[in-house]
Amino acid sequence: MSGAAAPAGLVHVVEDEASIRRALERVLTAGGYAARLHDSAESFLAAHDPEAPACAVVDMHLPGLDGFALQAAVAASPLPVIFLTGRGDISMSVRAMKGGAFDFLTKPVEAETLLGAVGRALDEAAEARAGLSGQARFESRLRRLTPREREVHDAVVAGEPNKRIAYDLGLAEKTVKVHRARVMTKMGARSLADLVRAAVTRRIEEP
Repeated sequence: MSGAAAPAGLVHVVEDEASIRRALERVLTAGGYAARLHDSAESFLAAHDPEAPACAVVDMHLPGLDGFALQAAVAASPLPVIFLTGRGDISMSVRAMKGGAFDFLTKPVEAETLLGAVGRALDEAAEARAGLSGQARFESRLRRLTPREREVHDAVVAGEPNKRIAYDLGLAEKTVKVHRARVMTKMGARSLADLVRAAVTRRIEEP
């Protein structure tokens, strides 16, 4: 019997260039995810099961149906779509996000950036399927933090700079930066404003 760990989640890769598909597959597999490869939006849509928990990493410029058409086709499902393009601009990014895209990344993408986006997307999809409220999602994410990460989270939300947090917790400033990055990832926050907004919303919703 193999001792390998089960994949952390399923990621559909929709990319027409074979070399890029294989490169993304290697990154995702190394990150613990199961990757399913598709060379067009049509092949993905033919195989897509809306009930299966997953996310999709989609090239914007595909032959036939493009990324926007794929996004529209799965809009009614809880599938998070992460766009990946080498020829994007601000207007394209805005259109994608308004259409419900989970994230918009540019090629070449760093492995850490891609894996972070995929992890957050799968977490959000799982929470949506579980029917969790905004406060319940926040509490679920908060429980993923280690005790030290929780301390850093609370200090960041309170507006403390890294240098002050390091002094208060007896840590090196670079260590605080590492914890802070992990907090952002685990909490599904794309910015400091997202992190603070979630904490403030939680306090408002608490009885």
